[in-house]
Amino acid sequence: MGVVIIDGSTVRDFVSDEAQFKKSVDERFAAFDLNNDGVLSRGELRKAFESMRLLESHFGIDVATTPDQLTQLYDSIFEKFDCDRNGTVDVEEFRAEMKKIMLAIADGLGSCPIQMALEDGDENLLKRAADLEASKSNSKASS
Repeated sequence: MGVVIIDGSTVRDFVSDEAQFKKSVDERFAAFDLNNDGVLSRGELRKAFESMRLLESHFGIDVATTPDQLTQLYDSIFEKFDCDRNGTVDVEEFRAEMKKIMLAIADGLGSCPIQMALEDGDENLLKRAADLEASKSNSKASS
C-alpha cells in the first residue's frame, strides 16, 4: 500500500499533458473493453464502475442501495458517456468524459492537498497524475 498527495493542480497538469492522459485513459478503456471490440457496452461500463465501488460506498463505508437504484445510476452514467446515443461508448467518448470527470475532481480539490491511500498495483488516473507530478519533481531535483 502506498500514499500519494495530490491537489487540483496535480490533476490539471496530468489532464493537460495530452500524451500521458491519452495513454492512461486508453489503457483503462482497453482494460474495460472485455470482448476487445473497440467499444464499451452498457454491461462493460457498468462492470468497470462496479469494480471501482464508487456508487456502493460513501467514504469507504458500504451504503444500502437497491439493485433498481444502482441500475438507474449506472444507466445514467452510460447515457453521459454515450454522447452520440448509438448504444456503445467508443474511446473518443470515453476520453472526453474522463477529461470532464478529472477536471471536475481538480476543481473540487482546488489548492487543498489530499492524501490518497492506494493498493499495490492500483493504476487509477489519480495515481497516474501523482506519478507524473513526482517524475517532474524528480527531474527538476536532479537537474
